Amino acid sequence: MSASDDHRMAQAIMLARRGLGRTWPNPSVGAIVVGPSGEIVGRGWTAPGGRPHAEAIALEQSGEKAEGSTIYVTLEPCAHEGRGPACSDIIVAAKLKRVVIGLRDPDPRTAGQGIERMQDAGIEVEEGVLAAEAAAVTLGHVMRVTQKRPAVTLKLAVGSDGLVPRGDGEPVWVTGAEARTHGHFMRARNDAILVGRGTVAADDPTLTCRLPGMSSRSPVRVVLDSHLRTSPEARLFEDSKVPVCLICVEGENHLGAEALRARGADIVPVPGNADGHISLKETLEALVGLGITRVLVEGGPTVAGAFLDGDLVDEAVIYQGPEPAGADALTPFAGDGLDRLAKNSHFTSIATRSFGPDRMTWWRRNSICSLE
Repeated sequence: MSASDDHRMAQAIMLARRGLGRTWPNPSVGAIVVGPSGEIVGRGWTAPGGRPHAEAIALEQSGEKAEGSTIYVTLEPCAHEGRGPACSDIIVAAKLKRVVIGLRDPDPRTAGQGIERMQDAGIEVEEGVLAAEAAAVTLGHVMRVTQKRPAVTLKLAVGSDGLVPRGDGEPVWVTGAEARTHGHFMRARNDAILVGRGTVAADDPTLTCRLPGMSSRSPVRVVLDSHLRTSPEARLFEDSKVPVCLICVEGENHLGAEALRARGADIVPVPGNADGHISLKETLEALVGLGITRVLVEGGPTVAGAFLDGDLVDEAVIYQGPEPAGADALTPFAGDGLDRLAKNSHFTSIATRSFGPDRMTWWRRNSICSLE
């Protein structure tokens, strides 16, 4: 491993980020092909819908220059055929000299077999380069394969008092335009956005990505609605191009189901808990079954607290504005304040950033940081 390897892998990771939110159910992978002279002769990231894979795109761009070159790829090249040949076979056919990998693929269809196939062909393979960074960008795939659930990022906006403003039928902003723009960018990088029915009732949000030119990057809208009481007139249904998935408790006679289906909603029943509420674990398993690998949870304090209580949060992004949220505001985690993260040994603050007067803090589960 060398500084040059780190630099090239960092570039591949940047490419992988471009595909986040668009490649599910496949992971977003980045690849760079570097010729013997050090010149980049090909680059690629997983195409929308998951195919073609990054390696295939980069090698097609490289053409004959691929022979004797090195490819840097964020995830181990696959060893199984799908809608095209396995990427490890494509690399062997291209006669590459060296393959540098960020993260070994936990998918049992590959899981080291891609590496073995390339090594058997005489190709030098180096793995584990910027592994933590590669794992972070591939987290949705890793969690889907190893935990049977998507990666979960919790997003909340609070006032200077650490409280969440109470909605009154429409969105209430506690942060400025720059922070909200970043929040929409986060939506674009996730496969689905999840809220509770209470958020829909209180704020009547659209839950789409409203950045200029990025409406097509809107994630699937998921609403936790135990008894299907969401209004068919909710603004969620105004944009029929962006799917709406309502999660309800199975085994009940949901009177509102027909009207919601008529508005285009997909209804997914899941088992309930002992108290009759939706099981979040079963919800995440159901979303994995739909191909979802990354979920942005934007629900209110009840939903946020439930995800933390269930140990189902991998990352948390907190935006804090400069003004208090108000006397009738809510605690961010259904009775608990921001100390729930700050004093939680399971989470580490990995980044802070200012958006005008607003401040963002990004938290990550420690087990992810250490790749345990």
